[in-house]
Amino acid sequence: MYKNIENNLSEFANKKFGQNFLKDSTILNKIIEAMPKDGMPIVEIGPGLGDLTGQLLKVGRVRAYEVDKRLCEYLKSKFKESINSGQFELICKDILEKSGSLYDKSYSLIANLPYYIATKIVLNALHDGNCKRIMVMVQKEVAQKFSAKVGDKDFGSLAILSQSVAEVKTLFDVPPSSFVPPPKVTSAILYIEKNGSLDDFEFEKFLKIATKQPRKTLFKNLSTNFDKNMLNKIFEKLNIKKTIRAHELELSKYHHLYKELKKDIVDESRKWTTK
Repeated sequence: MYKNIENNLSEFANKKFGQNFLKDSTILNKIIEAMPKDGMPIVEIGPGLGDLTGQLLKVGRVRAYEVDKRLCEYLKSKFKESINSGQFELICKDILEKSGSLYDKSYSLIANLPYYIATKIVLNALHDGNCKRIMVMVQKEVAQKFSAKVGDKDFGSLAILSQSVAEVKTLFDVPPSSFVPPPKVTSAILYIEKNGSLDDFEFEKFLKIATKQPRKTLFKNLSTNFDKNMLNKIFEKLNIKKTIRAHELELSKYHHLYKELKKDIVDESRKWTTK
């Protein structure tokens, strides 16, 4: 059975779970080389056939979450010795059903994430106080949204949130040919070194309002939920031009703007409701 899996990867891949198996040894080696070697436990999501897992086990202890029951049985056989020694822990469940931290102490999240859950997983990790580092393969466009700098068209809520608590960068691209079956898009390795964790959900609601329509001015976006007279005073106080667009405002100004709005809101229950 397991031999058939390796020989028929394209047919075996489950579209429901967004499976594209990374088989390029050069890319696998580049991922390992980019990892800090500090002995911190590693959490892997969607280990697939275990190609990356095998490399990660050479670096430290690994806990992996796999939703596909077929792959769970394959991985149990492939890494039987590592499981028995306690070096590898395999949890067969949907990661989206997991509440709380993915590990009971400090850990690194290192994984080839299915595209359809990548953004949610990264955001969850940014909220998880035990997660200290994130190095994941995601769709290139997703990596750009997290690593974008002020002035870039992709500089929006994801970049602002992640860069408020971490150093964020895209390490390198990964072509479709590195996978079986090959996806229709280019991937990239996203690296996030955390210096804190997201814990203010009101700030996240504020950013959804501020960046909702990128083509409109920041003032126009905010005026759909906040009093214009109040906004005029705050923009003038913070020396923010009313013509500025969301992607043009620097990170620190977003935090100053948020604090001023929180301080001056008259009807908070209505103002903070995103539409």
